[in-house]
Amino acid sequence: METWDLASLDIEPHQPAVLRSDPEARAIVINLPAGEQLQEHQVHERAWVVVAAGDVEFEQDGSTVSGGAGFVAHFDPNARHVVRATRDARILLFLAPWPGEGHPSQR
Repeated sequence: METWDLASLDIEPHQPAVLRSDPEARAIVINLPAGEQLQEHQVHERAWVVVAAGDVEFEQDGSTVSGGAGFVAHFDPNARHVVRATRDARILLFLAPWPGEGHPSQR
């Protein structure tokens, strides 16, 4: 068993940390300061975003949804979206399968 306490990990802003990476999934923790965002992007995998602390807004296709600690969002593969911190936030990102079809590492 492996465990992590997301609240106590020393994660610097702009330096995501990969907690674990397997063919089934990859888990990444991100420290996102208030007012900053993961600009519009897409990933080749299914993406689950768990808000561990703080508050974030998720934007996709012109719709915006806000959530705080405990909020979970899911994005289909290749879905373009924005994640924006409205208060200092720590998020856990699960990508599955890893890497997804079309990922540059698969070429």
